[in-house]
Amino acid sequence: MGVVPEDGDERLTAEDLGGPLGERATLVHFSSAFCAPCRATRRVLGEVAGMVDGVRHVEVDAEARLELVRRLRVTGTPTVLVLDARGAIVRRARGLPRRADVIAALGAAV
Repeated sequence: MGVVPEDGDERLTAEDLGGPLGERATLVHFSSAFCAPCRATRRVLGEVAGMVDGVRHVEVDAEARLELVRRLRVTGTPTVLVLDARGAIVRRARGLPRRADVIAALGAAV
């Protein structure tokens, strides 16, 4: 997983995600039904969100949310966005994440 810093201009809201943002940060995971690495990504992000207070994991079905996929320029699954408490995108990564990389990326958000 290559983690890329974002400029923080793009923000997501609870309405965009279909639920509340995390108190400190949100891990947004774009997935699709036939994506094998997406299942492992779900597990890793769920574990990290469970370990860090105030962090929420939200999975978005890329096929069902094409308008959001296009708006955010998501080109494949799994894609993970790390949001700060205000919903600003601070990191973006594509591919199966390693737990240590997710935890490090959260450091930029909290």
